[in-house]
Amino acid sequence: MSTWISQFALFFALIAGAVVPMQAGANAALGRNLGHPLWATLVSLTVSVVLGIAVLSWLRLPMPSAVSAIRGPFWTWFGGIAGIIYVSSAVVLAPKLGLTTFMAAVVTGQVLISLLLDHYGLLGLAVRPITLLRVLAAALIVSGVVLLHFSSAPATR
Repeated sequence: MSTWISQFALFFALIAGAVVPMQAGANAALGRNLGHPLWATLVSLTVSVVLGIAVLSWLRLPMPSAVSAIRGPFWTWFGGIAGIIYVSSAVVLAPKLGLTTFMAAVVTGQVLISLLLDHYGLLGLAVRPITLLRVLAAALIVSGVVLLHFSSAPATR
């Protein structure tokens, strides 16, 4: 991958990461407005489906066959399960922990499982072995979550 593509990919990943706490905060407020966090989860995921359909239509992408949808390994369907787990957790936990601690914990969970997925090349990914530097980086992230959690007192309004 060329350098500028790699830099663009990293920049876009940072932007994608930046919208996640906004999603958690917006969904938490939506849950309060709708009276229950699961309603916010359902509405949020419905908006995602509607927007996804609009983008697919705009791009004029052909509909895949039902056979191609069920042809892959069973774990390819886990993305939908993961989505509802994340959105529901964000709606319930972000207001309790605060966005900073919640997001740090989410990122920590992502990094720790990613180390294992990379190391073993799971889910069809390339193998990237766990190294001492990668373990140290993960330990720093875990330390950051612990520090954030114990330094976060809810502010009074």
